[in-house]
Amino acid sequence: MLGEGIIKGLAETARNFLGSYVNPERLTTVQYPEERRPQPEAARNFPFLVFDENDPRQRLRCVACQICEKECPPQCIYIVKDTAKTPDYLGKLQFQPKIFDIDISVCMSCQICVEVCPFDAIKMDVAYELSTSGRFAELLLHKERLSMSNQYYHQIHPADAAEVDARLAAEKAKAQAKAKADAQLKAKATASPTPTSA
Repeated sequence: MLGEGIIKGLAETARNFLGSYVNPERLTTVQYPEERRPQPEAARNFPFLVFDENDPRQRLRCVACQICEKECPPQCIYIVKDTAKTPDYLGKLQFQPKIFDIDISVCMSCQICVEVCPFDAIKMDVAYELSTSGRFAELLLHKERLSMSNQYYHQIHPADAAEVDARLAAEKAKAQAKAKADAQLKAKATASPTPTSA
């Protein structure tokens, strides 16, 4: 029959249109901001810095290697390395950034900074309500505002955070076992008497 395809298409459109008003699974409108959809774990918006424990100044994972700054396509990351060193999760003394700024008016949320970071120090946030009245100063995020705890990272990306923590814990256990073995070898070397020549 001539026009049968058009009639089937219109019937499907009408079914979808009417179903969107009566079928609860099809109700797509959310009364924002009173209602909010849960963010998927893979959602990403702008980067943030991860710190361990409760002190963002002493336990920041970032060691100011500046790889993310060099690899950033729009060059929106600015890092100045501090002269003082603080111990990292392995107890090894590392530099930290004195200044770590991200200009989110330029950031394109490409996640390259996250992918190139060898210390799992920078991750992508899911927060999207970042509107400000200013055009410049409020869109330049400093280290203090960028620093988020590892607990926050577990809340927004639980699977990724668990994988990173497991890897870091394995590295720490390996380093502690190596340090213990080295200490035992050193103790044996000092305990054994050295032969004296007659």
